[in-house]
Amino acid sequence: MTKPFDMTLFLSGALTGSKTTQQRHLRQARVMQAAIQQRWHLDNPWAWQLKHVRWFLAQHLKDRSDATRYYYRLTAYLIMKRLGRSWFLF
Repeated sequence: MTKPFDMTLFLSGALTGSKTTQQRHLRQARVMQAAIQQRWHLDNPWAWQLKHVRWFLAQHLKDRSDATRYYYRLTAYLIMKRLGRSWFLF
C-alpha cells in the first residue's frame, strides 16, 4: 500500500503570509487534489498538467463566487510556483 501524497509537505517551502492564509492555501490545495484525483486518478501535483488545473478552476468551481475562484487561482499559482512551472491559467 502506498502512502497518500502529503500536500502540507509539498507546499511547506512555498507558503508565505499569515498562519490563516497558509491554512487556507493548504485546505484549498487538498480540495484541488481530491477533485483531480476523483476525475483523473492523479493525486500527485507532479503529474498534473495544465488541463487538469484549468478544468478544476473552470468546471469544478463554476458555481462558486468570484472571490472563491480568485482565492483558488492564488492557490493554483502557489502550486505552480512550487512545481517550477509557469502556466498561464486564463
